This record gives sequence, C-alpha cells and structure tokens, in this order.
Amino acid sequence: MAVQDPVRLAIFDCDGTMVDSQANICGAMTRAFVAHDLPPPDHHRVRRIVGLSLVEAMRSLSPELDMDTHIALAESYKTAFQAMRAEGVVAEPLYDGLLGVFDRLRADGWLLAVATGKSDRGLQLCVTHHGLQDYFVSLQTADRHPSKPHPAMVFQALEDAMTVPEYAVVIGDTSFDMEMAINANVRAIGVDWGYHDMQELLDSGAEQVAKSMDELFDILQAGTAK
Repeated sequence: MAVQDPVRLAIFDCDGTMVDSQANICGAMTRAFVAHDLPPPDHHRVRRIVGLSLVEAMRSLSPELDMDTHIALAESYKTAFQAMRAEGVVAEPLYDGLLGVFDRLRADGWLLAVATGKSDRGLQLCVTHHGLQDYFVSLQTADRHPSKPHPAMVFQALEDAMTVPEYAVVIGDTSFDMEMAINANVRAIGVDWGYHDMQELLDSGAEQVAKSMDELFDILQAGTAK
C-alpha cells in the first residue's frame, strides 16, 4: 500500500494578518490603563506588542510594574474589549482578498489553521462574525499556550492537521510570528500590511514578505512541500 504524503498546512496569525484590529486593540488598551489610573501607552508602542499574550504585552508596555499589576491590566483589557463589543464599536474587517487566498489554498489541498495571541472567546467571535467556522482544522490561542514566540501553538496545529513541519508554514505580520515559526522548524512568511515592518520581519527569520494577497498565495505555493 502506498504511503500518502502529509498534507500542507498554512497557519495564519489573526490580528494584523487576517483582520485589521488596530483601533480595537489601542482603544481597549487605553481603557485598561485608565481603569488603573495609569497613563495609557502610546499607540505606536501598542502596535509593537500585538501578537503577544496579554500578560506578556502588559509586561512589555510597563516593565516597571509588578506581575500582579500586569495580570490585573490584562483582565481589565478583556473587560474593556467586552464592553466595546457591547457598545457596538468593535470592528475587525478582513483584509481585502484574504478569503480568495483561503479558497485557492483549500482548492489545492491545503489545510488552514490559526495561531493567535487572542483569547479563545475573542477568536471565536471573530471567526463566527466573518463566517469562517468551516475554514480551519485548528484554532490555537494564548489561553491554552505560552505566548509567542513559543512554538506550542504550531505544534498543536500540526498535530490537529496530522502533518509535519516540512509541510507547514506560518503566515504573520510580526517578528513574534516569524520567531514562533523558526522555533517550530516550519517556514516563516511575513505580510507587509500588519504591525511590524518588512525589514523587521526579515531580520526575525521571514523567508519572504508578501506585499499582496496574490503574492502571498504564489509564495506559499512555490516553497512548501507538495
């Protein structure tokens, strides 16, 4: 009996790669810090930590504070985000052309997964809002894994898809995504429409950085084992 090759797996980051959530993240972060009578961090600094788990993000934004405060800020961020959803001010639009990439990959036999610093609840709300429930074989979040760039989320996605690192690729917009991919021994492909710039992605291990959705599809097709 012939042995079937492992399936190809594309593991997408969410914020800054699949959806444009910058305004939401900055708004919730401001509310969280204000709730603790702390000066809100500059929005440019907030962009820099997108992709980290919440406690790690708070530690990066306010290293002078203790761990208990970092944890409290993370909880306040979740509360703020939920309040913003209730107020109807949360918008996480998909980047133009992304669904086309998903459809083309699936038509060519790829499986898709997500590895994100979002919470389980946040990712489920995002996926459900955009009708993506049937696209992914694995949804991995910071609720169940160490923060990026730890490779745990990639390892679980590989297991869920029943494939191996040589057949997988991480697609993301931050150095944390690229480092996570390298740590898991899978391809690292950056996108230039997110929160870290192209040179930073390349410096952190990106094989290439896509400047458009069409280019992203071509890069994925050209380099991953078939």
